[in-house]
Amino acid sequence: MAHDRQTASGSGIVNLIAAVAATGGLLFGYDTGIISAALLQITRDFALETLGQQIVTSAIVAGALGGCLVAAPLSDRLGRRYMIMFAALVFIIGTLVASLSPSVELLVFARFILGLAVGMCSQIVPVYIAEIAPRETRGQMVVLFQLAVVFGILVSFIAGYLCRNQTWRLMFGLGVVPAVILFVGMSLLPRSPRWLAMKGNLEGAFEVLRRLRRDPAAARTELDTIIAMHDEQAPWSALLQPWVRPAVVASVGVALFCQITGINAVLYYAPTIFAGVGFGQNSALLTSIAIGVAMVLSTAFGSWAVDAWGRRSLLLRLIPGAVISLMVLGLMFAIGSTSGLDTWITAIAVVCYAVFNVGSLSVAVWLVGAEVYPLSCRSKGMSLVAATHWSADLLISLTTLSLVQALGAAGTFWMYAAINLVALVFVWRYVPETRGHSLEKIEASLKAGTFYEMT
Repeated sequence: MAHDRQTASGSGIVNLIAAVAATGGLLFGYDTGIISAALLQITRDFALETLGQQIVTSAIVAGALGGCLVAAPLSDRLGRRYMIMFAALVFIIGTLVASLSPSVELLVFARFILGLAVGMCSQIVPVYIAEIAPRETRGQMVVLFQLAVVFGILVSFIAGYLCRNQTWRLMFGLGVVPAVILFVGMSLLPRSPRWLAMKGNLEGAFEVLRRLRRDPAAARTELDTIIAMHDEQAPWSALLQPWVRPAVVASVGVALFCQITGINAVLYYAPTIFAGVGFGQNSALLTSIAIGVAMVLSTAFGSWAVDAWGRRSLLLRLIPGAVISLMVLGLMFAIGSTSGLDTWITAIAVVCYAVFNVGSLSVAVWLVGAEVYPLSCRSKGMSLVAATHWSADLLISLTTLSLVQALGAAGTFWMYAAINLVALVFVWRYVPETRGHSLEKIEASLKAGTFYEMT
């Protein structure tokens, strides 16, 4: 009974640490999602054409691409915790500049600065959480980051609706609140025990593990396992080694499909697309809120399912639903009616797509990336995952409105349905089941050549 109480207490500490760290995900979601509503006002205030809208939207993605690459060597050198705190400071600066921008040029620059912070968080936070969480609940703990992301997106949709008669500056400015919470909260949290061990601070690593697990024997056993698998920090070229390649393929593939299956096309441009085909502005914004609620609920479900069903099983069960939803959505836009039953079918198809896509690929993307790499190149591997994610996101944000103009909304959504089908085949072939395996066991499977055989 005493051991059970220690475990429960240790789990409580881990949950608190993961929740604070995941606030970076909330900022991630809010700052990427708020453009959905703000773009309607920004377009009017600055008389933006399609290209201008896409540049304002994609500036944060371009910054995120740079931020995730810069974060890898810095988080290896300075530590995961300090880099998250630094990202929080960048969030604060970017938010203030964005909300006060007198010109579209300065707004684009501010969105780029915010993107740097978003990119850093997307690389560091999942790694930090994965390195402190026990293997039994690592899936839930890492997916907490994604849950915070989609909750931040929902908050941004609600804020956009409530501030629709105010100014877009207020929409951006509200993001400073969670940024301050993240900075203060992270200053009170411990460093990653695996990072400490990698730096040779074994005593510090043991003390953190003892605090997290509340069982000195379990902490010592875990530390011994970490030490046994420990290698020196590896250069970027380590990701090209044949034994690491299966981890690269699985994690980068999931990151790529997470974006090119179309989810951010819906997030960024849903109000603009719906308003363009006849929905009123208020109706378009309310549709976004429904999408946000669906995303939060599906991510909450996914946080349970990744440990109950498994990562691979969740993906294989839900992606087919995304394919069907996009096919129906494309059909409704092809019909072109915006009244009565057709309107409801269109809205339901969008919500269902969000449920199936976010509940699968978006849930798995940061988890798979944080799990599959060896400790020696985990940070750099996660940077590669984040860079793939943001590169694909940049492509989507720069081309969605142009695709809609060229292919029509129906053709665009049918194209995304086909890509979702390809994603399903990829997961079946290249993504193994990592549920219940320690990070060290996953690394051992890579070295033994049995990575794809994990079940």
